This record gives sequence, C-alpha cells and structure tokens, in this order.
Amino acid sequence: MRYPPKSNPTQPPAGAGTLDRLQHEVKLNHIRGVCAVQVSGFYGFDNRLICEAAKANPGWMAGVCTLDPDDTRSPALLAQYKKEYGIRGLRSVPSHSRRLDCPEVRALWKSALDQHIVINLMIHGDLADEACRLLQDFPGASVALDHSLQLEAGPRVNDTLAALRKLSKYNNVRTKVTFIGNGPQGCLDNYPCRSFHSVCLEVIRIFGAERCAWGSHFPQEMYAPRLTYGQALRIFSEVLPLSQEARAAVLGGTAQKLWFPEWRP
Repeated sequence: MRYPPKSNPTQPPAGAGTLDRLQHEVKLNHIRGVCAVQVSGFYGFDNRLICEAAKANPGWMAGVCTLDPDDTRSPALLAQYKKEYGIRGLRSVPSHSRRLDCPEVRALWKSALDQHIVINLMIHGDLADEACRLLQDFPGASVALDHSLQLEAGPRVNDTLAALRKLSKYNNVRTKVTFIGNGPQGCLDNYPCRSFHSVCLEVIRIFGAERCAWGSHFPQEMYAPRLTYGQALRIFSEVLPLSQEARAAVLGGTAQKLWFPEWRP
C-alpha cells in the first residue's frame, strides 16, 4: 500500500474515499472545487497523501493538512507544506492535554497566519471559550468551523448552537454546514433529513449565508451514510428554503473566498 494507514484505523468501505471516487462525484455533480481534509482518524498526522493530491490537483482541490500541535516541528512543517505542495488549510485540533488555548496550538495558529493559511477548527462546543480567546488574540486569522462544532442530533444540540452563537461574534469566523446526515446521530431520518432542517437554517441565520460553506463530508459511506453525495448537495441546492443569494453563498461563494480566492466569481 502506497500510503499505509496507522494501526487500528477507521477505514471507509472498499472503493470509497479514493481520489478517483472523489473525481467521479465532482464531475457528476458539477462541482468546481473541493476542500479536501487530512483525516487523522485514518492516517494520524501523516500528511503525505493530502500533500501529493493537492500538488497534483491545484486547479480544483484545496488541501488541508492536520498537524500534531504537540510536535515542535509542526509550525515549520506547515510552512513547508504551503511552499512545496500548495496546502491551503490547517485542521486545528486540541493538544494532547485536550486544550485549545495553549502554547502548542497558538504556535500553529501563528504559522497559519504567517502563511495566509485557513484554520479549519475541529472542536466540540465545550471548547468554545478557549477558541474565543484565540480569536481575540489572532484577529487576522481566517477560521472555518469544521462541521459547525460537530453539530448532531441529540441532547447537545442547544449547547452546540449556543457555542456557535458565541463564536459567530467574530467576523473572521465562518462555519462549514457539513453536518446533516453525519454519522449515526447526524439526523434522525433519511433524505432529505427534514428533522434537522430547522437546525441547519438556524446555523445559517446565526452566521449569515455569506459566512457558511456547504460540504458533503465525503466519503458518504463512512461519514454520512444516510445520504449520497448528490443528495447532500440537493438539500442545499433545492430543498432548504433559501434565497437565490443565500444558496450562491453557501454553495460556493463562501468557500471560494476561503480556499480559492484567485478564482473570479
């Protein structure tokens, strides 16, 4: 295997999650560009696959690496990945101590800011206060909340929405509305997942459509098994009661500003 996974990985079904499969979905659904994130659950902090894929596909793929904040080499690696592979984003995760507001994470945020790299923040709502402290100290950082603080159906919905409201006060924060259908608790029904529409619309209301970015959470077989790629897209392109301007922002405008600023609208 060219890119051997770490021990005991979470692995998508055979044929899912490959670059060929992603290219197929992109072509089939008329997608202009994708934000592809290094999944630490499968490869840990080994970013070789995402780096090489991003370098080979710069016209339509924005690569996002995931680096270990406790590794002192990580800030320099981020700069190297930007220079050598064109990496456009960093998935920021808590330190091994489960803290976000700590010197190790701050060093990575500074490197991302210096390299003009988007910070894809992967946390739950319980770390929102720590995230606020970082945002106060890094007002120039461009931040996107992965999966809207991993929002999912269940008893934590209101707490997560409260955390999103807190983070939405910072104008440099966007959110990725990639949570409908995610995992066993992503929603309570199949396509078009109407039980979670009100929650999704509330997230868009909190941030404004111009600060929300759609995503499929590819591969669906692993992360959003209730939906196909096309169904995940149609919820936002056809089903949700959004204005034409809001659809345009959520389905491309926000993502373009974050990861493809060189594109013309």
